[in-house]
Parts: sequence; structure tokens; C-alpha cells
Amino acid sequence: MGLDVIGQPLMLADGTRLPLSKAIRAGDFVFLSGQLGFGADARIVSGGIEAQTRQCLENIKAVLAEAGAELADVVRANIWLTDASEFGAFNAVYAEYFAQTPPARSAVCSALMLPEAKVEIEVTAFRPQPD
Repeated sequence: MGLDVIGQPLMLADGTRLPLSKAIRAGDFVFLSGQLGFGADARIVSGGIEAQTRQCLENIKAVLAEAGAELADVVRANIWLTDASEFGAFNAVYAEYFAQTPPARSAVCSALMLPEAKVEIEVTAFRPQPD
């Protein structure tokens, strides 16, 4: 079983290249790096926890698509929130994306590496490769 890197190198808005991959496919599993609410301009979107959660999940959908997978293939999610009082608002948006058969999940409250980031979401998907 080989490992396949998914996606182009990640860069911050200032051009700094990040030492990580968007995702790695290992056999039938796709492991995504944690996604923040980065918009197309490589900056965290404004609009609070709901907007950042939605952007994180849209970013996840895009990376999964690059790997030939989709949200329905997600089997595990890890969530980091910077403010536990925003869990309800986060969960309402998250539930829109995982209405059917939601993945196993953990959620913790923790500081994130970027002060303006309110949420980070990391997922693992299971998508068998065609023979």
C-alpha cells in the first residue's frame, strides 16, 4: 500500500508554505489535515463561529473531492473550538452537513494556532479505491 498526497502545498496569505499536506490517502482511507475557516483569499472568514464552521466544512468537501471522496464517506471527525459557549452554534451548522449517518466525533475546547480562528475540523474518510 502506497501513500498518495492529495492537493497542492498549503500557503498562508503572506506566502509562507506550511509543512503539511491537505490530505494523505493510505489505501482505502483518506486522512485530512485539520481545516480552518480559510476563504479563497487564504484568510479566516469573518462572521463568527457559524461562518467559520461552514467554511471549514466546505474546505473539507473540496479536499475530499480531490481524493475522490465525499462527506458521506467521513467516518471520524475531531473538532477543536476556542469557546465552549459556541458549541451549540457550531453543532447546528455541523448537523446540516452530516444529517444522515454522522461520523464518530470528538470535540474539545482549546486555543488554536491562529488567534482569529474559532474552529478547526479534522476528518478521516473511508472510500475504497477501484480495483
